[in-house]
Amino acid sequence: MSRFLPRRAAGLALSALSLLMAVGAALAPAPAAAQTETPIKFVLDWKLQGVHAWYYLAQDRGYFAREKLAVTIDQGDGSAATVTKIMAGAYQAGFGDVNAIVQNAAAKPGQAPVMVYMLYNRAPFALIAKADGPIRTPKDLEGRTVGTPAGGAAARMFPVIAARTGIDAAKVAWTNVAPNLQEQLLLKGHVDAAAVFSVTSYMNLVAQGIDPDKDIRWFHYGDFGVELYGNGVMVSQQLLRERPEAVAGLVRAINHAVRDTIADPDAAIAALVKREPLLNKELEKRRLLYTLKTVMLTPEVATQGLGDISDARFARAFLQLKEAFGLPRVPTAAEVFDRRFLPPLAERTLAKR
Repeated sequence: MSRFLPRRAAGLALSALSLLMAVGAALAPAPAAAQTETPIKFVLDWKLQGVHAWYYLAQDRGYFAREKLAVTIDQGDGSAATVTKIMAGAYQAGFGDVNAIVQNAAAKPGQAPVMVYMLYNRAPFALIAKADGPIRTPKDLEGRTVGTPAGGAAARMFPVIAARTGIDAAKVAWTNVAPNLQEQLLLKGHVDAAAVFSVTSYMNLVAQGIDPDKDIRWFHYGDFGVELYGNGVMVSQQLLRERPEAVAGLVRAINHAVRDTIADPDAAIAALVKREPLLNKELEKRRLLYTLKTVMLTPEVATQGLGDISDARFARAFLQLKEAFGLPRVPTAAEVFDRRFLPPLAERTLAKR
């Protein structure tokens, strides 16, 4: 029997080796590509619209994947709410209002997200009323009822325009309305005015057969000395601290897609409609073009490029927010906006048309 021991021992050795190989395979690290891909949960400011098209174009053209990012995009329910969702840890990044960052950074230093790419160079906040109604100036809002969706940034920023136009804010009544009914309630007289995002409300009125330029009186905050910026891409403090390369990649991908969108709006809208086939393609394209024209492609952007801000104007906007909201302190610009991740100016400058 002794002559069979080596064979048996060899069999046991092979079995042990096979077991070790199986365990090793189970414990082996994932492939390098999977290891380095960073998941990012990204929340929008609102339901899907033409102004979100570039995010989906970035997905379809592989711009996120090229940066080793796995970006999932969820719809939102208010550009100010984007800030609180990121602060709560539900999302690592999003598209929302920089002014809500300022307010949160003033009260909770080190907790508010940081904007890394400005999209709305001019805040799209506006008050609207029927052109044939009694509200002819902002001051006429006193004693009237204004409708707003819960979490709407335009309503939150109302104290800023009130301070600039002499409105006694205490004499203005507010009522929360469903976002999809905001314009309808105004047209039917259930509210006297509405605090809106112009880029959303303008096209909602068009969809209802209303001529926004003739039938509606617009009070754009920016026309009354309000120097606020608007929406942009923001990231959490944790993502900024732990994965700065992912933040840079996110900004590069979005910047590339924004430029592509400006060059070919139809391609961007096609990417959007793939996600929500019930969207009116022509309406959303018109919304996109309206947004580009009115709040994005401003003279300031022509000189500073997409994504950046004017430091001097930003400082003045901070002071307007402090005055209107009685902020406990004025955050530093670095607490609110970080331009370190912006691509070179040449990649953010648009050719003159």
